[in-house]
Amino acid sequence: MRAIILYDSKTSGGSTDRLIDTIGRKLAESGAYVEKAKCKSTADYSFVKDFDVVIMGAPIYYLLVASELLGALLQSNLKSCIQGKKIALFLTCGSPELMANLLYLPQLKLNLIGSTIIAEKIFAPDQLSDPAVIGKFVDAVNEAYRKEDSEETNEPAGSLPTVQE
Repeated sequence: MRAIILYDSKTSGGSTDRLIDTIGRKLAESGAYVEKAKCKSTADYSFVKDFDVVIMGAPIYYLLVASELLGALLQSNLKSCIQGKKIALFLTCGSPELMANLLYLPQLKLNLIGSTIIAEKIFAPDQLSDPAVIGKFVDAVNEAYRKEDSEETNEPAGSLPTVQE
């Protein structure tokens, strides 16, 4: 599996950056080739076509998914470059998980209609450095990738369950 982690984070070396590094490291330990790229709303995302899985993640600021990731989906060629790709989503926020699932994940998913979402996770502050929780997310990505890859099904976005603790 070739995976790219596309992310937004306001602070270099902050909790979201550390989470992304841990996700990437765990994916690599499982045999995946992994790269990461920080989103810019007007960047060229043609390179994404070289990857099997696109993992998108960002923190929540002022009730919105961080602006560069949403901006990339709305203003760049990212949306066209991820067509046919397997997508995994994660967000970091301090809101209760139910609120995050109802308010924040849809901000991304509305821009991914027609894409195959293989895993999604809301990471609470106390989970950002928890190896077990991060490991479950990575395992869900790996398992769903293998299942989708072997079955070649075309299930609609959001049809797989959210990763639970």
